[in-house]
Amino acid sequence: MAQLPILIVLAGGASSRMWPLREKSLLRFGTEPLLVSQLRRYEGLGLQEAVIVANPGNFEDIKTLTAQIRSMDIRVVVQSGARGMGDALLQAGSALPSRPDTPIYVTQVHDVVDDQLHLDLLKAFNADPTATYIGGYEQEEYFPGGYLIVSPTGRITGIVEKPGAENRPSNLVNIVAHIHPDSSRLMNALQEEYAKDNPTDDHYERAMDHLMNVHVFKVVPYRGVWNALKFPWHVLDVMNTYLSKIQGKIIAESAFVSPSATIVGDVYIGDRAKIFPGAAIVGPAYIGSDTIVGNNALVRNSMVLNHCNVGYTTEVARSYVADHCDMHACRVLDSVFASGVNFSAGCTTANLRIDHKAVNSIIKGNKISSGRDKLGAIIGQGTFLGVDVMTMPGVKIGEAVEVGPGTHVHQDILDRRRVYVKQEIVIVEK
Repeated sequence: MAQLPILIVLAGGASSRMWPLREKSLLRFGTEPLLVSQLRRYEGLGLQEAVIVANPGNFEDIKTLTAQIRSMDIRVVVQSGARGMGDALLQAGSALPSRPDTPIYVTQVHDVVDDQLHLDLLKAFNADPTATYIGGYEQEEYFPGGYLIVSPTGRITGIVEKPGAENRPSNLVNIVAHIHPDSSRLMNALQEEYAKDNPTDDHYERAMDHLMNVHVFKVVPYRGVWNALKFPWHVLDVMNTYLSKIQGKIIAESAFVSPSATIVGDVYIGDRAKIFPGAAIVGPAYIGSDTIVGNNALVRNSMVLNHCNVGYTTEVARSYVADHCDMHACRVLDSVFASGVNFSAGCTTANLRIDHKAVNSIIKGNKISSGRDKLGAIIGQGTFLGVDVMTMPGVKIGEAVEVGPGTHVHQDILDRRRVYVKQEIVIVEK
């Protein structure tokens, strides 16, 4: 039986494209942060050692979180600057054993896939531990990623980045689920690439291209779920993956559910949650600990985490709501709320364009399509929206923003801003 690879989890990349949300590896889908739930999956697959690559901003949080996984030997290293995946792997290399035959399994914390991909990769490696294995997602529609050039025997001879729909060499997209049989061989190739005068940050891909010329790389095809947290609305896709794991009605003994409340489908209700008369929870849905769902409120196909107030007649649909959010007589549709958001009475997140086309969003100055025909608002931590605020589809609002009553928000708002509409009150004698 082949030696078990050491897991390398890349969790240090900058999350600037996720604004106004914070560190994606620490986002919680259910009871645990994404990083912890991912590690538990690998632990269940039998992997015993891991190296987590963090950044200076999340290093301490990750060290604290990984202490919960006691059955794995986990080391956390820091990638001090955004120098690409290759540099992240070189940092991880400093925490690996010095022997030349150490196999490694490279993944990204924000790629959520079925266990079947990991099982198939480990099975292939166990059958022939001399080859490198790369997960290849079978994608019929064009995807702007790296496509694998694969021979009829399954050997990979190259990777082409964003070739365009007409120039795809295969229907297999590279997923960062890679097993390398010899870590030192990969590290040496990476060091050679960083020694070159090349301004691009694709050192890892170039190192693999070089290695493919002299060593065997094989594809492991995969057709299951693949959700990657690249942009903030992808939180909704990952949320749906975790919601799909809820089977039946799971209601904590300490929770209160009124006899006149309605619970339909696959629903999780956490400790000390309160579901008041007339409320409806329609699965798949997750209600966190100490959260209140008020009279005649509706939560459907959503995840509402801990210590939230879903007030009277509020509707939360297809949305992710983090801890300590307060909502009252409002509509939260296809939206993502970070922790501590106050969404006052009468507020609504518009989620549908008049022309019914996919909703666009501005990311780092560029307008891109979300690919979603319905998308509400993405709202950052600690933001307060006054009564009767309306947000237009795809709008993002930063952290600690105050939006005055009656404001219609048509564009993104940066962190720590106050936005309001000036009114002229005219009183005349009748």
